[in-house]
Amino acid sequence: MKTYSWLVRREFWENRAIWIVPAVIGVALTLATLFGRVDINGTVMTAEHRTVVSAFMLFGFGVAFFVVMNLYATWYLLDCLYADRKDRSVLFWKSLPISDTATVLSKLFTGLVAIPLVYFAAADLTTLLIAFVVSVRAWNTFGASLWRPDLWLQLQALWLYLIVTTAVWYLPFAGWFLVVSAWARRAVMLWSILPPLALYLLERWFFGTHVFGSLLMQRTLGYPSHAFRNLSGRGAWVTTAMGDDSITLPGSLWGVFDPVGFLSSPATWIGLLCGGLFIGAAIQLRMRMTDR
Repeated sequence: MKTYSWLVRREFWENRAIWIVPAVIGVALTLATLFGRVDINGTVMTAEHRTVVSAFMLFGFGVAFFVVMNLYATWYLLDCLYADRKDRSVLFWKSLPISDTATVLSKLFTGLVAIPLVYFAAADLTTLLIAFVVSVRAWNTFGASLWRPDLWLQLQALWLYLIVTTAVWYLPFAGWFLVVSAWARRAVMLWSILPPLALYLLERWFFGTHVFGSLLMQRTLGYPSHAFRNLSGRGAWVTTAMGDDSITLPGSLWGVFDPVGFLSSPATWIGLLCGGLFIGAAIQLRMRMTDR
């Protein structure tokens, strides 16, 4: 366990963008809130409007961090093993009593868990600062609507639930990225796309089917339907009219989470199996291709 801890620390030392990028995003959003224009007509906003706008705003800041986090984590997983071979540092690490399995698993943990946790902390701190700035600059409009313990608790639970379930659901992609990172001589981003695209096109040309494409699409876009409940028609969604527009949000996030359905889904376990096979392949490539 101590070895894995030091290996994860190594990833933070060698990849400073892990914490620099979310810090820059947080500073930029905070400065924009601090010095940007606040133009909200408080006379037409009811208490319900203020509550909905506050929840939507806090959720929106989290989404910004979550999108950037996914982009960076994808790039990290594609680059982590490739970079070791490119700068020849793999030879140094192989001279130490550290197994290739431990190295690959530490990089997988960093990409799927450590990086999301860093962005979670950055999003939390940024949201707190922004809520304070907005409540001071627009106190007459928002007042205490930004400081609702139940809302903050739901946002924390949402982040942690997303970190755990997306790590499991997208494990096949993470494993594939590690395989490409351990094998490709160059252009890792291109090689991560070409083989799946080739399989899709060959299936269409020779068999006239699109099974592979459908499976890939289901794995890419099917996460929400497996991790969250379908609450349509149950009155759990609240639509609030805002002039000519409207905002629709779930009445409570607690009723949206579906961990039992997620863990009982065959797609979840099939994904874990496929991800495990890819990770095993990445470990074997790491053992055999250090001279490339």
